[in-house]
Amino acid sequence: MTTPPAHDPACIFCRIIRGELPSRRVYEDDDLFAFHDIHPIAPVHFMIAPKLHVESLAQCGPAQAPLLGKMLAKAGELASGQGLADGFRTIINTGRGGGQEVYHLHIHIVGGPRPLGAMLPRQA
Repeated sequence: MTTPPAHDPACIFCRIIRGELPSRRVYEDDDLFAFHDIHPIAPVHFMIAPKLHVESLAQCGPAQAPLLGKMLAKAGELASGQGLADGFRTIINTGRGGGQEVYHLHIHIVGGPRPLGAMLPRQA
């Protein structure tokens, strides 16, 4: 497995993470950046992305295990902070067949009152 680039100048999430495009930030540390989705499918809908450019979950291997663990471990804390103490969904769309629209690994955190149909990913 090849080492992913630190960032991709053409990637919209890399540009958001670097502050070149506006976002509604939820959280940031040395490894992660969390921000609200601009097309929410639920009352609360944000994403957690690594600052390191990784195209998708399919490109992850053992070397990315600590980063993936940190992303998932942070999900509950951030969801609770956004008012989702009673529960939320985590969604990782992977590849075209999995509904991935932006090729930068990210976890969608969604919750709040909504019809179940609103939880389905948008079709490309």
